[in-house]
Amino acid sequence: MDAQNWVAMGYIKGAFGIKGWLKVKADTEFADSLLDYPEWQLRRDGSVRTVEVAEGKAVGDELQVKFVGIDDRDAAALLRGYTIEIAREAFAPAEEDEYYWADLVGMKVLNRDGVELGAVANLMDTGAHDILVVNGTFGQKLIPFVSHYIDDVNAETRVITADWGTDY
Repeated sequence: MDAQNWVAMGYIKGAFGIKGWLKVKADTEFADSLLDYPEWQLRRDGSVRTVEVAEGKAVGDELQVKFVGIDDRDAAALLRGYTIEIAREAFAPAEEDEYYWADLVGMKVLNRDGVELGAVANLMDTGAHDILVVNGTFGQKLIPFVSHYIDDVNAETRVITADWGTDY
């Protein structure tokens, strides 16, 4: 599986305790949803390794996890700073009219006139709704990802059509 099939979902903050446990910052809606995936890929500075989650629990807004074969604090401490990636193929299917952010990033955004506004670089969560961060020849656009402005999301052609002007 190549790098584009892996999605960054958080990072390892550091060791916790003396038995190989780690503190993890999950970049998911619910921190414990990362525990739904038994196999994680860890990546840092070009180094990649696959680990299996032995056990884990959510504590506040972070996770505490234990990997198979990481049994002491020294081994756990060496994993600090690794990005946690999950295979895209392992994600559950999205509900109708729902999308994973990872699938939206890179999509081309056209307005109703067919003018290309750019590509989705990132998304932001405002609490009220998500915002598409679109970078293109007309500069950066922040487009609310709500039905009032988004006409269509075509996953096959990787094109989003939006009711958005070039001068907004």
